[in-house]
Amino acid sequence: MLSDIVAFCDTRTRRAEIKDFSGSYNGLQVENNGEVTKVGAAVDAGQIPFEQAIGAGVDFLICHHGLFWTTPIPLIGSSHKKVKTALDGNLAVYGAHLPLDCHPEIGNNALLAKALGLAKTGGFVPYEGNDVATITAGPEGGRHELATKLKALFPDTYQAIEYGSEQPQRIAILTGSGQSAVDQLQANKIDTLITGELRQHHFNMAQELGLNLYPCGHYATEVFGVTALAQEVAEQFGLEWTFIKTPCLL
Repeated sequence: MLSDIVAFCDTRTRRAEIKDFSGSYNGLQVENNGEVTKVGAAVDAGQIPFEQAIGAGVDFLICHHGLFWTTPIPLIGSSHKKVKTALDGNLAVYGAHLPLDCHPEIGNNALLAKALGLAKTGGFVPYEGNDVATITAGPEGGRHELATKLKALFPDTYQAIEYGSEQPQRIAILTGSGQSAVDQLQANKIDTLITGELRQHHFNMAQELGLNLYPCGHYATEVFGVTALAQEVAEQFGLEWTFIKTPCLL
């Protein structure tokens, strides 16, 4: 069953079509005994999420931030402990980074736009033939409506840097790290960005360029894709699924 689930995930995420950053690896990263009885979703492939997943009876864990970002990675220290935990616990680990950011249906950007009631109108921040960021139409209630919805969706991580229009017509969404989008906003006639995290100098840029920037937490803005994929896998194969939550406010 493991091979069938991996094939389903590869197809659903369009893994072969979406190139990720150099050194990163998407797909099956750790295999188990070949059987899957419960699916899990986690933002990060970390020691504690692995332990929590195994404790919850999960034997197939879908992670947005997988194990491998550079090549090669020596299995020593914490890396050895983490992989050994997965192997000893019969935990298969599947990673999907950019494929679960820019997917038009189960991607973090698309699902965040849907949660906010914003209609997609395009994309930008191209990388290897795919747009990493999403553009939507602005809400009828303008910046106030947008801020209200963001506060409700991200009560613990919402932040606002508001120096742009009170009636933004085009909204940019880039979950996780939004640094690559800020420099491209004006060229795309956008003054409002929803993202996960920014750097201190972006506050000055917002003031100087007249931007609305909403960093709502890297972790918090990237729970959407893995949960959607885990739910689809569970439904497709008649399995139970669960989300492995960690208390990350960054």
